[in-house]
Formats: sequence, structure tokens, C-alpha cells
Amino acid sequence: MKQIEKVIDEKIQGKALITEQKEGNTKKLFIESYGCQMNMNDSEIVAAILDKEGYNTTQILEEADLVLVNTCSIREKAETTVRKRLQKYNAVKKVNPTMKVGVLGCMAERLKEKFLEEEKIVDLVVGPDAYRDLPNLLAEVNEGREAVNVILSKDETYGDVSPVRLNSNGVSAFVSITRGCDNMCTFCVVPFTRGRERSRDPKSILQEVQEMVDKNFKEITLLGQNVDSYLWFGGGLKKDFKKASEMAQATAVDFSQLLDMCATEFPKIRFRFSTSNPQDMSLDVIHTMAKHKNICKYLHLPVQSGSNKILKAMNRQHTREEYMELVDNIFKIIPEMSLSQDMIAGFCGETEEDHQDTLKLLEYVKYDFGFMFTYSERPGTLAGKKMEDDVPFDTKKRRLQELIDLQLKHSLYRTQQHLGKVEEVLIEGTSKKDPNQWKGRNTQNTVIVFPKEHYKMGDFVNVKVEDCTSATLKGTAVGYSDNN
Repeated sequence: MKQIEKVIDEKIQGKALITEQKEGNTKKLFIESYGCQMNMNDSEIVAAILDKEGYNTTQILEEADLVLVNTCSIREKAETTVRKRLQKYNAVKKVNPTMKVGVLGCMAERLKEKFLEEEKIVDLVVGPDAYRDLPNLLAEVNEGREAVNVILSKDETYGDVSPVRLNSNGVSAFVSITRGCDNMCTFCVVPFTRGRERSRDPKSILQEVQEMVDKNFKEITLLGQNVDSYLWFGGGLKKDFKKASEMAQATAVDFSQLLDMCATEFPKIRFRFSTSNPQDMSLDVIHTMAKHKNICKYLHLPVQSGSNKILKAMNRQHTREEYMELVDNIFKIIPEMSLSQDMIAGFCGETEEDHQDTLKLLEYVKYDFGFMFTYSERPGTLAGKKMEDDVPFDTKKRRLQELIDLQLKHSLYRTQQHLGKVEEVLIEGTSKKDPNQWKGRNTQNTVIVFPKEHYKMGDFVNVKVEDCTSATLKGTAVGYSDNN
């Protein structure tokens, strides 16, 4: 249970982010991020924008001139965590009254001006599409006025902003390719906090990847709320594609083509992507993954429930049967594929029979790992407006525990399949439990630890797997891989 819960917590934990100090910058920025990888990447965009305004980042809260918290609204727990952090900022601000505090991201977009009323410490509120306006908003704050910009954009992708890599290990980096989401799942606030889907020009994506290659990064994760929906036809919302000219349609680039372009142009870079949506996942993507060794054989494929009744209530545009058929086809094309899931326990109207259907789906797929939560009503969503949160909390907790227990069993089953094999690992850092060991991930996204010996950060190393837990592989390096 602890291993699964740890994975869940890492999705919402705050990180005080810091980068190299630019000579000549005299102001200090403390920025903390909560939530998904997209939020982490957004914080890097914010740091790049504020770098031009004279800000260096710091990890020392007490010395900051500006404190920004990049927020998540996906669960109530994430918002509660942010509120507690604001209390900490308030204590520091009493000692340093000139310090300014801003709230960024999805929580800022959801609450808007209400945030200024509820949290008196907050000076500015900035939504995910308004980061370019930060210099103007800070000018407003410095003149003694509160500042809010949470306007959602139809075309903002920050494609021309070169992110400042915050707290980077120098090995792995994120590159965003889409923003927003058109899939109106009844439980989800993302379409309301991040707007409609729009894709980024593939040329700017390849250019950013090239920048990472020039800086000797070894692994790139392509990011989006729904990367499968990536579609570039010259700009604009995805819904406008049918109205585009025949030439625009003919030269359009979808996700499988973008993935192929990246893997072909940068054969020494290892590529991952997140997050996928089953209803938009094309087998063309899977065939592209099979074609290229440098595209990792790992897929996060959120399902949320194994019950058709609940999937319909969630407005998921697939059935359990369609999902299972997709999984079957994925394993036929790439037998070694690693799959992970998102699952909600206790959604509105969920019965014991629905819960059993979810457990049966878990048993069918046997995911490598997963992210599981109890349902929490999110204000503004269709479920929040029109559905009764009628599953008792104790029942939700019990069902969640049953999901976790089964996932732990399957995670151990999956890691045991690696025993005795030699697998390529990209060294990402030192093991948290043993300073004499490296940690990295194989192509299936499973963590592997092994003795450091003479290897260094960023090396691709072949490791023989000798032992495992449900979350980690343990082994011994047998030499460098051909990818170095």
C-alpha cells in the first residue's frame, strides 16, 4: 500500500524550484509547483518569462521578493495542500512585508477573484494561459493594486518561450506539445481551467528538443493533457480542422507523425509521452512506438472505471470492451509494453457490482502500476452540478484499498517478469535509500537501482536484473549500452 500511495503523492507534492543564477538579476523568485508534469513545465515557462524581468530563482523562501505557487485542482486534497502552504507564506510575509505572493495554474483559474477574498495574503492570481502578462500584473501589484488575469486562450501554447529548466537533473526534460482538453469528463475540471485543445507547431517542438540535445539531455517527455489528440494544421482549435483548407488538412501532422519525426531526427534521445486518452489512442501511435527503439515502451492509459454504467456517467467515450480490445491490440503489437492506469473509487452511483467490474478489469490487464483515488466532487464539473456524491466515504476508502491491494499484486507480478534479463537503464540520479547506488528507469518506466561503480549521471547502462519489489528492480551493471 505504501508504495502505491507514494506514487499518488508524487503527483501532487510541491517542489521549490531553482536554476542557475543569471548575473545581473537582482530580484529573487521562489516558485513551488503542485500537480501534474504540465504544471512543472509551466513553472519553467514562468521562470523564463520572469528571468527577463530580473528574477533569479531561490530555494530559500525567506529571501524571496516574489513567491509563486503553481496549483492543481484535480482533487480536493491538492487544493487543501496549497491552502496550507499559503499559511506558511503568510508567516514569512509578516517578517518580510514587501514580499509579494501569487497563485498560478488551475486553482487560480477555477477560483479567480474569489482567491483574493479568501486568502488575504495573495497579491496576484494568474491562470495557465496568462503567464505572458506576469510583468504587467507585477507592475500593478507594485503600485499597490491587486492583479488578476485568468482569461483562457484559444491559441496560446508558449511555443516561442524557451523554458528555464528548474531543478533539472540535466538528463531528463519536459516539452509540452498540446494545451487544454476537449474531453468533457464529468468529474474533471481541466477543460474549465486549461481551456480547449490546441496543438503546438511541430517546428517549434523539434527546435526545443534540439536545444535539449545541445545541452546534453538524454530523455524528453512530450507533454499534454491529451497528447493523442495532437493535431497541427497551421494553428487553431482542433474542432476547426474540418473547416481548414484542403492543403492544411493534407499537410496536417498528427501525434503518430510527430512522434515519428522526433524519434527519427533524434535517434540518440529517448522519448516518452504523457498523458494518453483511450478514446483518442490510435494504433498508428503503437506501430510508431514499435518502429523506434528510442521510444519507450510505456503507456499511461487512464481508464477511471471498469463499469460501462460508470464510464457513461463519467462521459468517457469508450466502453470496457473497447478498452480491453485496445489493450489486446497494444500487447499484440508490443508484447513488452508497460501499462499504467488512473482509477477512481466511489464515483457517483457506483454500486458493488460496478466496483467488481473495475477489479475484473484490473485483473484482465494486470497493469504495471497505477494512480488510484477516491472520488472527490469538483465544483463546476457536470458531476458536481448534477450528480449526487452518494457513495459513503467509508465505502470509498474500502474500495480504494481493494484496488490498491490488487494493483500491488499485479505490480509485483510485472516486476518479476524482468528477473534475469539485461535491460538498458538511463542513470537519472542517486538512489534515495543508498548513496552508493544509482537509480534510473528502463524502457518500461520501471525504476532500477544498481551499484555506482565507475558509471555517471546520464549514462545508458545495461543492467542485469537480479531482484525486485513491487515497485523497484535491483541489479548489477554489465556494461555501457550502444546508445551512449
